Amino acid sequence: MVAILARNDVLEHHPPAGHQQLSTNGSNWLFTVTSIFGVATLAFFVLQLKPRGGERFFHYLFLIASFAGLITYYAQASNLGWILVTQAHELDRSGALRQIFWPKYYFWAVEFGAVVLALGVLSGVSWATILFHVALSWIWVASYDTAAATETNFKWGFFAFGTLALLFLLAGTLRDGLASAARVGVAKGDYAALAGWVALLWIQYPLAWGLTDGGNYLGVTPGFIWFGVLDVLLTVGTGVALVAFFARRWDYGRLNIAFTQYGRVAHQPGTFPEKDAPAPAAAAA
Repeated sequence: MVAILARNDVLEHHPPAGHQQLSTNGSNWLFTVTSIFGVATLAFFVLQLKPRGGERFFHYLFLIASFAGLITYYAQASNLGWILVTQAHELDRSGALRQIFWPKYYFWAVEFGAVVLALGVLSGVSWATILFHVALSWIWVASYDTAAATETNFKWGFFAFGTLALLFLLAGTLRDGLASAARVGVAKGDYAALAGWVALLWIQYPLAWGLTDGGNYLGVTPGFIWFGVLDVLLTVGTGVALVAFFARRWDYGRLNIAFTQYGRVAHQPGTFPEKDAPAPAAAAA
């Protein structure tokens, strides 16, 4: 055990490649983030034991997101899940092989989707709007993933498509969400704080991507430091704030989380039309 903990020898077992590659310090950092997501996964699991079944929705979302982050960062810390892509350094235009780690894009699909779903349910917007926003987040991630694997300047076209999806997502989350939050009994201040926090983090992803996987200004390790901080703040920070502090003040009945044949109804807080309607047999009689 002492020999294992003495130093990180991952790169000896899984050697890096290319000009821009993961360093030992980068692997150490990624294992640190792995540990944070591991603790968060256990914490969300413990926290979901106390509430009633109908009040565990947000716990489940961030438990899954943290679990996905644990697996993703473990793989990246182990120097697994990468491809080599030839990139021109945007400063001197010289070609360079860069390690592009694809697991983080799969994680973003889960992470962003969970955050979008949490904000959508919290605000009380329709399920159609929530699915639309989740789809936008997946388009954003898929576009960035495709751009990262593209070796020519055509990658910036995919980057533009993904960033446009992000702008649509921000507009819908802030506009529709704020307008709907008060209707389900969630204080606008609570939703505005959470949505503003998420928006502040989201707008940093295009900048970080453009300087790392896109523009090749920053190396693999600096890029992972940046993304690691953003992912921890987005998943763990948002999840802890939501389930440990804000959620205690909300009426879950008025959120109408349950799926019903009428969707998310709001005509009577905490009730559903099909439960109030007379039975078919009684109507026939």
